[in-house]
Amino acid sequence: MTQIDPEQKKRLASEWFTDLSNQICARFEKLERELHAPEGFTVEPGSFSRQKTTRNAMDGSDAGGGIMSKMVSGKVFEKVGVNVSTVYGNLSPKMGEVLKKRKKIKDGESGFWASGISLVAHLNHPRVPAVHFNTRMFMTEKETWFGGGTDLNPCIEYPEDTRLFHTSLKETCDQHDPGYYEEFRDWADRYFYIPHRKRARGVGGIFFDDLDTGNWATDFEFVMDVGKTFLSVYPEIVTLRQKETWTEDDREKQLLHRGLYTEFNLIYDRGTKFGLESGHDPDAVLMSLPPLAKWK
Repeated sequence: MTQIDPEQKKRLASEWFTDLSNQICARFEKLERELHAPEGFTVEPGSFSRQKTTRNAMDGSDAGGGIMSKMVSGKVFEKVGVNVSTVYGNLSPKMGEVLKKRKKIKDGESGFWASGISLVAHLNHPRVPAVHFNTRMFMTEKETWFGGGTDLNPCIEYPEDTRLFHTSLKETCDQHDPGYYEEFRDWADRYFYIPHRKRARGVGGIFFDDLDTGNWATDFEFVMDVGKTFLSVYPEIVTLRQKETWTEDDREKQLLHRGLYTEFNLIYDRGTKFGLESGHDPDAVLMSLPPLAKWK
C-alpha cells in the first residue's frame, strides 16, 4: 500500500474541505432559486458573499486563515455561514493542556496544523430545522486525527425528519464500521446537551473526535462520506418542510429555540472555544449565532 506523507495528507484534506464548501454553497443557492419563500419573508433568492479570514500568531506572523461564506435574508435561509479554514502554528498554553490530557502531545510539543469546514444554517421558515455540520483534520508533531459531526435542530420536531436524518447517517456509518453509528450517535447526545437547561439542543445526529484507526486513508474516506451524506439528506428535509404554512406561534417557538442554540455555542461548544483561543477571526468563529433569538 502506498504511504501518504504528512504534506500529502494536509493537501488532500484541505482541498476536500474547500471543495465540499463550494458544493454546499452551490446546493443552497439552488434551493434559494427553486423553492418558494414562506409568507412574510423576502421573495428574492439569496446568494453567498465570501470573505477571506486570517489568523495571526502572537508575534504577528501569518498563522493561516480561510474563507467565510455567508448568506443572509434569502428566501429560504435567514442566515447560513459556511467556513473553511487551514490554521497552524503553536498551541496556546490552554489548548496545549487540553491536548496533553487527550494524549495528543507530550511535554515540550506545541506545533499544530488543522483544517476543516464548519456550517450552521438558520432558516426563515419555523418548520424547517436549523442544522450544524463540521468535519476537520488535526495534526500535531506525532499525531493525526479527524473529528466532526452534524446535528439537526428543529424548533418543531417531525419524527419523519428525525428518522430520515438518522437513517442516512447510520447507513453511512455502517458502510465503514457497524459500531460507528451507535457510538457516534450517543456521543452526539452527550455533546449537544445543555446541562443548565437539562435538555438537548436538538434531535441529535453524530459526533466524533480523535478518530485515528491507524489507516489514514480509510478514516479520510469516512469523513468525506459524512460530508456527502449531509449534502444529500439536509436539502431533502428543507425542500419538504418549506412547502408548509406557518403561524406566529411557530415563529415564537423558533426564536426561543434559537436562544438555547446560542447558549450552547457560547458556553459549551468546543469549536467556538478553540477558534477564539487560537486567535482566529471572531466574526468567522461566531457566525454560528442566529440573527434573531428570544429568551424568557
